[in-house]
Amino acid sequence: MMRDVNETFREVIQAIFPLTLAVVVLLLVFVGIGLDDLISFLMATVLTVIGMTFFLTGVKMSMLPIGEAIGADLPKHNSLAFIAVIAFLLSSFVAVAEPNVNVLINMIDSALQGSINNILLIISIAFGVGLLMAISILRIVFGTPIKYLFAASYSIILLLSFFVPTDYLAIAFDSGSVTTGAMIVPVIMGLGVGMASVLQDRSELDGFGLIGLASIGPILSLMLLGVLSS
Repeated sequence: MMRDVNETFREVIQAIFPLTLAVVVLLLVFVGIGLDDLISFLMATVLTVIGMTFFLTGVKMSMLPIGEAIGADLPKHNSLAFIAVIAFLLSSFVAVAEPNVNVLINMIDSALQGSINNILLIISIAFGVGLLMAISILRIVFGTPIKYLFAASYSIILLLSFFVPTDYLAIAFDSGSVTTGAMIVPVIMGLGVGMASVLQDRSELDGFGLIGLASIGPILSLMLLGVLSS
């Protein structure tokens, strides 16, 4: 376990240190921040490093193996409906638990002053992720080339963009990006790779690409929500 913690700690440092250094330089050179505020910022950065280290270590040790185990077990049930439902439910629940989604919802609520229901936004994002994941898992089963799904999905997005209100259009594309966070990625990748690894005539590479497809789901669902609400 300590090896995993140390490895994750190094990764977090490599990611946060350049950003912290850039922010400190900007604060000192352009903002003229006081010493107390600078110390508070550095202390918060240290807490961020510690928190992210333990969080990401937990994700690697729990969510990724769980995703792979579930993915490897699903084909044994010989039911496409069961596979699709489990993929939908698992992905939807993970999307609700994704910290990035909660950050986005809070920022939307602050910017629009509660004009869009937060619960409705979370449900729409979770539904979009779950639906595209269910379709993506069935794609692995049937061996459908992933390029067809991408082409069809983005064609629908392009068409809907002409009818979606501006606020919803911006929110929709941001919701797609936040659903590729630290909680969702290990589960979805583990699910896809685990399932592809136990299917005959399938390579584990068939389990990749699911993150890209999952990020399309919230875009489509929030665009549809915008069209319906208008």
